[in-house]
Amino acid sequence: MLTVARSRTTEDPRRHVFRLFIQSSRSTPAPKMPEQSNDYRVVVFGAGGVGKSSLVLRFVKGTFRDTYIPTVEDTYRQVISCDKSVCTLQITDTTGSHQFPAMQRLSISKGHAFILVYSITSRQSLEELKPIYQQILAIKGSVESIPIMLVGNKSDEMAQRELETKEGEAQATAWKCAFMETSAKTNTNVKELFQELLALEKKRDMSLSIDGKRSGKQKRADKLKGKCSVM
Repeated sequence: MLTVARSRTTEDPRRHVFRLFIQSSRSTPAPKMPEQSNDYRVVVFGAGGVGKSSLVLRFVKGTFRDTYIPTVEDTYRQVISCDKSVCTLQITDTTGSHQFPAMQRLSISKGHAFILVYSITSRQSLEELKPIYQQILAIKGSVESIPIMLVGNKSDEMAQRELETKEGEAQATAWKCAFMETSAKTNTNVKELFQELLALEKKRDMSLSIDGKRSGKQKRADKLKGKCSVM
């Protein structure tokens, strides 16, 4: 009988442990970072070209761009003071397209406050906000305790105005929300927009200043506008 000898190589135990670690890493998905429960989420809606991104960029970065770049969804974050602690102001700049209804519903369900932007140069842009408002109402159930700001942007383009200020005010009254006209280009009422929006929030005491220091002028503004203020 012919006997075949099988050679056996002794494996380095360190390699065995390393291989098990690699296999375990491949089979176990990486844990997702939990969303912070104390984040304050502001969602910005509006038709394409009304200046949503310009308003957000002017507020967050102090910049303005003339060219129109369609947005799918961008999120900007800023650390703020919230109830004597620290939380994140999260501003979501949504798409002006109707091609992403699931994304829109998710933004509404997670949002704490909403900015609805139209252009004073386009009557159609205000009409396009109406189904969005109805969807907010349907998802949230009630908007009485939810900060909502209707914004007529491009107030600098007076020659092309299609909507008068009183028409925006009338729509805001019908929706029981606040109203303001702005211009991202000239930086008109941009800071005031976010300041007023935060002032509508009564459940939290928020400020963009995380050191708690406020000037006399800012303290007087706090008394006039309520608990929340943009510093």
